[in-house]
Amino acid sequence: MSRKIPLFINGEFMLGSSDHIQPVTSPATQEVLAEVPFATAKEVDFAVASAKEAFETWREVPISERARLMLRYQALLKEHHDELGEILAKDTGKTFEDAKGDVWRGIEVVEQAANIASAMMGETVENVAGGIDSYSYIQPLGVCVGITPFNFPAMLPLWMFPMAIACGNTFVLKPSEQVPMTPVRLIELFIEAGAPKGVLNMVHGGAEQVDQLINHADTQTVSFVGSSRVGEYIYQASTVAGKRVQCMMGAKNHMVIMPDADKNAVLNALVGASVGAAGQRCMAISVAVFVGESASWIPELAERVATARPGAWDDAGAAYGPVISKPAHTRILDLIAKGKTEANCLLDGSECTVEGMPDGNWVGPTVFSGVTPDMTIYKEEIFGPVLCCMELETLDDALAVINANPMGNGTSIFTASGGAARKYQHEVAVGQVGINIPIPVPLPFFSFTGWRGSFRGDLHPYGKQAVRFYTETKTVTARWRYDESEAGKQPNMSINLR
Repeated sequence: MSRKIPLFINGEFMLGSSDHIQPVTSPATQEVLAEVPFATAKEVDFAVASAKEAFETWREVPISERARLMLRYQALLKEHHDELGEILAKDTGKTFEDAKGDVWRGIEVVEQAANIASAMMGETVENVAGGIDSYSYIQPLGVCVGITPFNFPAMLPLWMFPMAIACGNTFVLKPSEQVPMTPVRLIELFIEAGAPKGVLNMVHGGAEQVDQLINHADTQTVSFVGSSRVGEYIYQASTVAGKRVQCMMGAKNHMVIMPDADKNAVLNALVGASVGAAGQRCMAISVAVFVGESASWIPELAERVATARPGAWDDAGAAYGPVISKPAHTRILDLIAKGKTEANCLLDGSECTVEGMPDGNWVGPTVFSGVTPDMTIYKEEIFGPVLCCMELETLDDALAVINANPMGNGTSIFTASGGAARKYQHEVAVGQVGINIPIPVPLPFFSFTGWRGSFRGDLHPYGKQAVRFYTETKTVTARWRYDESEAGKQPNMSINLR
């Protein structure tokens, strides 16, 4: 009998009362792993009300105590790192090593949340005018909402709720209904770390529950990671509802290969960056742009990519796992079929099978050459283990193509020329740039800074920008007279502080 995934509200796990129940299936076998009851409207209201009530006391907890909660939490996450990795691997189909990397990148953000005091320091100027001092405070906002996707069920929730809660807010998490088991374990460890009831809550559901959270009068912020279609809707709806919102959305990430680059480093980097995690990363390299003579490396690239075989999460020889669902599988195969009519298919993974797992959502590594910007396989975010290769003459040509793409999440360049690297990082209109690094996801003392169609909002997740997103600034202008005989001699009828 499959496990029923609980809600978490007001410090307690509870089985939802809804008749709307969705199965959680293994993408490798189609086995039903669990069942997710979508939260009712009353349960969503209860979660928000619990968070609102907890905020009144949590905001008054000294910042040093909030930091210590995060220190205890990151220690527990490290202690249970492999356990979390196994849960996540079974949940998503990722290989065990990839799943552990998912967990670790989340732990890094919790470590930054433990350093919250220095990030929330205000500013002070003494004697700005006639004995008047000005200073500012950074204060929390209230109830924050996080909506996370299937592909990183540990990392992305940990990008959100630890920073929000460390800042003094409370939180309602709505994880992907496709992979709910990992978030449950994250919450269990948060309770063990000493989190008070109501500070973190979790509800399950789809569009209806998301709309309720967005439009609820008592929620203040909305953080979202997912598809562009959903992200655009959430951004517009949240903005209309008066929420502070950040939406991390779709991507089409290019890696530029200059002729002077280290060939072996380029080919090895492209294999992992393109088909790792079955291509289900918003920072995956899905387009390789070969400049000049480097285009001669494409046949050898296809040979190397062909060695990256998919397999089960506990198969130590597998490079990646299945894609998340049957609909995703069908969509990817349809795009590969379309690509065969547009470009040269050097490696076709559409007939992939894995021994002993005939029902898995398997897609083999796939490589196209001769891809141009007008092709469907270039314009669509395939979100599968598919690499599109373009051949261009100059670095300026590459910059023109990349800057014309509507997305701007991540990009990289491989070159031995400092001048080429400097030109590229300066002129490319993309938020995250790697130089001889294929997937330039910044560590959490920076922020995750997608641009253009890959992001909607003003402040990005984690790092300093996350602190600004989850807080508001209050500025105080004060005068304290020591000699009371000087106080209030004449009325001041102007705006000048004198």
